[in-house]
Amino acid sequence: MKSVFCSLFGHQYQVSKKVTLHVKEYSCKNCSSQLTTDGRGRLTQLTPKYKEINSVLEHIHYKRTIKKQRNLILDR
Repeated sequence: MKSVFCSLFGHQYQVSKKVTLHVKEYSCKNCSSQLTTDGRGRLTQLTPKYKEINSVLEHIHYKRTIKKQRNLILDR
């Protein structure tokens, strides 16, 4: 029934996870289909390959933000 709603009215995507400032993961409110942004900024299906890429990007982004915060505190 949920997929029928999406086929008639379209998906209602919501941000489910912010990986970085520009990369986000989306999921449909009705049918739970998942999308993410690819390297060119287009929406694409969230496959295991993209899940792994997003987790690595999230880890790198987290490390960089922690490093920037430490540098700001030390520079004071």
